[in-house]
Amino acid sequence: MPRKLPPNVERNHVKGKTYLSLRIGKGKRIRLPDDPTSQEFRDAYAAAMAGDAVKPEPRRDEPGTIGALISSYKASGAFTGLGDGSKPGYMSRLEQIRIDHGHRAMAGLNKDRIETFILDPLAGRPGAALDTLKKLRILIKHAMSKGWLKHDPSAGIKRPKIGEIRAWTDAELAAYERRWPIGTKQRTAYALMLNMGTARIDTHLLTWHQVDDGACYRRHKTGVAVDMAVSEDLEQALAATPRKHVCVLVTEWGKPFSVDGFSGFMRDSIKAAGITDLTCRPHGLRKTLGRLLADAGCSAHDIMAALGHKTLAEAERYTREADRKRGGKRAVVALNEHRANKSPQTTPKRLGKIAKSEGKTTS
Repeated sequence: MPRKLPPNVERNHVKGKTYLSLRIGKGKRIRLPDDPTSQEFRDAYAAAMAGDAVKPEPRRDEPGTIGALISSYKASGAFTGLGDGSKPGYMSRLEQIRIDHGHRAMAGLNKDRIETFILDPLAGRPGAALDTLKKLRILIKHAMSKGWLKHDPSAGIKRPKIGEIRAWTDAELAAYERRWPIGTKQRTAYALMLNMGTARIDTHLLTWHQVDDGACYRRHKTGVAVDMAVSEDLEQALAATPRKHVCVLVTEWGKPFSVDGFSGFMRDSIKAAGITDLTCRPHGLRKTLGRLLADAGCSAHDIMAALGHKTLAEAERYTREADRKRGGKRAVVALNEHRANKSPQTTPKRLGKIAKSEGKTTS
């Protein structure tokens, strides 16, 4: 399966060769390096996105279209009040909806058309389909508040099911640590995510002050403050990391990572460690910390504090899984003891009744 490309990057097939280029809307194509996993590509992509040459011409959306609705929503307080961690994701998805469906009339939206023309083309990408439906419903809610729609045309549409990001296995943890020893940037990034439970958006801009002061940070997603102690494993990794910048992790050019740049860096590091299972993702390290804490006997309240959850529901899931695991082991131990203490009812040489011909004496 071809690697998923960043927003606005497309593959162009010319004379049997494939090229990558950035194009926003109907603007000019900007040629990019061929390897989307390379740092050279990430730098060129960031430069192209920031350059004047790739800024699209002002788009005139026809009144009553999805494109006009997106423009109205982006000017609303609901959008401008979003946090810095959420707004880029909204911008990217809304722009993709505008490109693909901005010409569609809002008045013509109904359940069947949303499923057929907007969601079905994303059937092979359940994550994108779910996010598109979420953003579409936000737009519909905005349209209803403005009086542009009288009812919700997305009512009755089921949310696409996506697989939950899983924790890493012990074998995957060992493989990564073998490939990236303490002292490498890859190991430091891994140690931060595994021992602090940070998501990528929290990790890429962590400062030395935050980790020197007891692993304290505020989650971008929820705004919850997390105050932890630095574990021994993390302390060893940080001690071997050069202090070249206010941020702990920096690129080869001495600058902080972008969110997407850090994600690519971690995916490449996982692949280089020989971990080929695509369900092993960087965010899974956060899930791994929850699993390890539960296995160590931490309470749901402790896990909630360590991972920055707003409610106990998510933390309790880790403790329930750990309790079931410990309970299963206790059950087998009890079964073994029961079998060891149970006296046999029959001898191993003779089972059942004695045959009539046996036991008779001959005259």
